[in-house]
Amino acid sequence: MERFLYTGNPARVVFGQGTIASLPEEADRLKARRILVLSTPEQASQAADIAKSLGARVVATFSKAQMHTPVEVTADAMKTVERHDIDALLSVGGGSTTGLGKAIALRTDLPQIVVPTTYAGSEATPILGETDGGRKVTRSDPRILPEVIVYDVDLTLTLPVPLSVTSGINAVAHAVEALYAKEANPVVSLMAEEGIGAIVRALPRIHADKGDVEGRSSALYGAWLCGVCLGSVGMALHHKLCHTLGGMFNLPHAQLHTAVLPHAVAYNASATSAAMERLSRALAAPDPAMALHKLAKGLGAEMSLRDLGMPDGSIEAAADQALSNAYWNPRALDRGALVQLLERAFRGDEPRLE
Repeated sequence: MERFLYTGNPARVVFGQGTIASLPEEADRLKARRILVLSTPEQASQAADIAKSLGARVVATFSKAQMHTPVEVTADAMKTVERHDIDALLSVGGGSTTGLGKAIALRTDLPQIVVPTTYAGSEATPILGETDGGRKVTRSDPRILPEVIVYDVDLTLTLPVPLSVTSGINAVAHAVEALYAKEANPVVSLMAEEGIGAIVRALPRIHADKGDVEGRSSALYGAWLCGVCLGSVGMALHHKLCHTLGGMFNLPHAQLHTAVLPHAVAYNASATSAAMERLSRALAAPDPAMALHKLAKGLGAEMSLRDLGMPDGSIEAAADQALSNAYWNPRALDRGALVQLLERAFRGDEPRLE
């Protein structure tokens, strides 16, 4: 066995049905007395309902979280933190809200409780991507990692099927890149294979019946594992492309990851035989890139970056930005091949092994 390094990230996880009832206990563990509740505008009512059990501990709300964590939104939220002398954060929702909580924690080191309602997985990572001036910058810091995650399967039962599909495949992307990350190790690879398998088995069940509790539970479990994977090792081409495209064009996060992932896998397949073997087992398919494309498309996901809002004539500029400060990648980044990858994703074509 090759030499490896593994570092476990400390976090408390409460998983099951009805687990939001544990929020007062978790707040007590953190000695939280002045909590700020975070959400997107669309989930403000749900967040308020979930936070009711915390009673007088909730002293303020901020319901302006946005995709890709714009720094100006964080600056606005920081005014609320300071005005109300906040000592803890409760983030309710998906990656947008979790990202805002992380951004505040990075600046203040306030403890975070996260209640995910999607399969984003970012709640399990010490990683934050912030957008400033059309560029998304990613960083990792121990202060970013939430202290407590409360996974309540019941909260995902009403998640719309289209978002369930793309959110789930976004989670799969975390684990896929963990399999061939520079810091890959046996522990994370085991979690990655298990997490991918749990999600890809769950998504067809959810597509057939969005109220399938076992399917929902499997997807949420897989999303957690995939998030842990992303938080334990580095990222590669897929995440660099998505961060570039998201920052430049404000494309929808989960849908963007879904459309790009098969192409990134195809690009790296020739340089990552061991990772592709694990991925083939998890997907029960000999060609992982094609299997991911067919799974997503078969479940109704939009696979064209053009149809997600990427403008015509922007591929060359996107390739240049992606290469300007590239992540480590198992296969050397070739501009011509990268442009071809983006062209296929732009059109929504099937992935092509290079």
